[in-house]
Amino acid sequence: MMAEDKNIFSYRVLSNGLRIIHRESSSSVEYCGLAVKVGSRNEAPHQYGLAHFVEHTIFKGTEKRRSWHIINRMESVGGEINAYTSEEVTMIYSAFPKGNLTRAVDLIADLVAHSCFPQNEIDREREVVLDEIDSYLDSPAEAIFDDFNDLMFAGSSLGHNILGNADTINSFTSQTCRDFLSRYYTPGNMVFFYMGPTPVDRVVKVTEKFLGPLDHTTETINHIEPKVNEPFDRIRKLNTHQSHTVIGARIPGMFGDKNRVYALLTNIIGGPCMNSLLNVALRERHGYVYSVDAYSSLFTDCGLFSVYFGCDEEHVKPCRRLIFNAFDRLASSAVTPKALYAAKKQYLGQSAVASDNREQLVLSLGRAMLFNGYAAPASEIVERIMSITGEDLRMAAEKITRSHCSVLTFG
Repeated sequence: MMAEDKNIFSYRVLSNGLRIIHRESSSSVEYCGLAVKVGSRNEAPHQYGLAHFVEHTIFKGTEKRRSWHIINRMESVGGEINAYTSEEVTMIYSAFPKGNLTRAVDLIADLVAHSCFPQNEIDREREVVLDEIDSYLDSPAEAIFDDFNDLMFAGSSLGHNILGNADTINSFTSQTCRDFLSRYYTPGNMVFFYMGPTPVDRVVKVTEKFLGPLDHTTETINHIEPKVNEPFDRIRKLNTHQSHTVIGARIPGMFGDKNRVYALLTNIIGGPCMNSLLNVALRERHGYVYSVDAYSSLFTDCGLFSVYFGCDEEHVKPCRRLIFNAFDRLASSAVTPKALYAAKKQYLGQSAVASDNREQLVLSLGRAMLFNGYAAPASEIVERIMSITGEDLRMAAEKITRSHCSVLTFG
């Protein structure tokens, strides 16, 4: 089970409204960064790819630093600065040896408050992103997820690729990026997260110095929940060596009262362990696939459950049959108390192991604070998982039976 973690989180608010979540630890490595509530979902059609493009070009120059100085600022002390963009969040963060907090916060504040997006750097990075788009199908096992999501959420702000397209990328200018930054990178739309040995009062003092002056007004941003589209079943011929398939269905979002149920259900169906339901059925018993995995992606107002498998073309149909049969069985009868307890124990053990990845742990703290206003302690997570009943799982499985599922195959 996960270890208890009483009183390990501290919460503060800066004078400008920026929220802080702090987790003190005895590690010799510190982590800090900003979680920003902006992603590809915030883009208008003529801006597709802009959130990701801004995340790339924010490192290309500020009013007082050139790109080389930005790169060197943390690397010169053995640290690093990094970022990523998803549908609803952008993360900018740093990992560094303890004693360099001021250096890291100064740099991150400079990036979000004073990036100037030099036109020559914009043009250079544009080519990098366009190359990324052109090489999109070089990894069909990854590309299929984006295409599947686009189909699932067609007609909504979630229904387009995070990378954008050549037409939109070619239209971006320095001013486009500056406007996007000033609109979304605001104190009320961000959370500062920290994990390391520096006490919370010291972290607050440093962040107040560098991020306190940031005073852009935060707009009210409301997402429209995507409509539920009709299930589809499509094949795209790409002449790949192996066929790739994603099967998925809509589920409730991150604020649904059963989101932990879907996390447990996903783990049972196709979690990272070899004893997952589909790994046993497709790989161990029949040798159809090298791997099969299940995922649940939760957005603020909806969610997506999906299963991916890659196999030889002649095995696609039997794999689909086995997967749908497994879904139908889960929806028709509750798992036994013994099997349910074993599944809970395994899930909580995996969560404990995953929490040892400190970078992912601190990023999850930032996301939790950004969307929920706090980070759940281990005791709360354990309580939620242990309270799940067999009937809860059965009812959740009803949402992913074959009549609810869509399928996309690259072959």
